[in-house]
Amino acid sequence: MTDTLRILTWHVHGNYLYSLTQLPHRFIVPVMPGNRPGYAALGPKIPWGSNVSMVPAEQLREQQFDCVIYQSRPVFEHDSRQLLSPSQRKLPSVYIEHNPPEPHPTDTRHVFRHDRGVLVHVTHYNALMWDAGDMPVAVIEHGVPEAPGVHYIGELERGIVVINNLGSRGRRVGADIYEWAQARMPLDLIGMGSETLKGGKGEVPNLEVPAFMARYRFFFTPIRYASLGLSLVEAMMAGLPVLGIAATELPHVIENGVNGYVDNRPSALLDVSRQLLADAGLARKWGAAAQRTARERFGIGRFVADWERLLADLTGRRPD
Repeated sequence: MTDTLRILTWHVHGNYLYSLTQLPHRFIVPVMPGNRPGYAALGPKIPWGSNVSMVPAEQLREQQFDCVIYQSRPVFEHDSRQLLSPSQRKLPSVYIEHNPPEPHPTDTRHVFRHDRGVLVHVTHYNALMWDAGDMPVAVIEHGVPEAPGVHYIGELERGIVVINNLGSRGRRVGADIYEWAQARMPLDLIGMGSETLKGGKGEVPNLEVPAFMARYRFFFTPIRYASLGLSLVEAMMAGLPVLGIAATELPHVIENGVNGYVDNRPSALLDVSRQLLADAGLARKWGAAAQRTARERFGIGRFVADWERLLADLTGRRPD
C-alpha cells in the first residue's frame, strides 16, 4: 500500500491532470473566481476522482502539502510567491514542462530552479532541446486511460485533426499545412475555435473525443513544433493509424507502413491518405498496430509507475 501524499498542482491541461490524478495520492487544485487560466474550476466534463479537491487559491497557505507540482512559468515565477508560504515553496517540487522550448529551439534556458526539485519533460525530444542548466531532469511520457467500449470503425472516409485554437496559433502547430491538406484530402477538425476554419466541427467534450475519432479512417497531424499531443495518443489507443509531419517526437512513435506514416513532405502524406481512403483493410491493419504501440508505450499503468518512482525518490516516502 502506498504512503499517500498530499500534492498541490494546477489545472493547466485537463486531460493530463486527469491522467496524473490516477496516482493513489491526494491532489489539491487551487481555483479563483472567473476561471482565470490555471485556476479554473474542474467542472463536470471529466470524471474526477474523490482524491481530487479544489481549494480557493487564497487559502493555500493554510494547507498542508508533501509535494508541489508546477506546470506553468507564471505560477512558478510569480504566483507561488504570492500564494505559498516560504516553507511551502521549499517543499519537494516538480515542474512538468509540457512543451518544447521557445523562443529558441536549442538555446533557451528553463526557468525552473529548486534545491529539492526535478524538471519533468513529457517527451525525450523536449528534454534534449531544453537547456536545464544543473537541474535534475526526468522524462515521463504520456499515459492515457483507454476509453471503455471504444473500438475503431473507420467508416468515415475522412481524416480527423484535433487541435485547439489552430487558426490563431499559426505555423508552429501547422495551420498553413492543415489548410493546404484540407483543400486536397477530406479532413475534419475538432477543438476549441475550430469553427473558424474550413472543416471545423467545433469542440467535442473530452470524454467523447475517442469515440468521435474512431469513426474516421485516419488521424492527421500538421504540427511542426509542439509536444506529442494527448489527442494523438488517444487516437492510437482507439485504433486509428496516424499520418503527420515528421517533427519533434512523432518519428519515434510512428513507424512508416506499420502504425501510420510520417514525412516532412505534405505531398507524400497526401499520397498515403489516398491509399488509406481506398483501402479500409490497410487502415485497420495500421490502426491495430497503432493501438498496440499506444497500449505498450502510453498505458496508464506505466505512467503511474513512472510517477510513483519519481515521487518516492523526491520525497523519500516509499511504498510500505
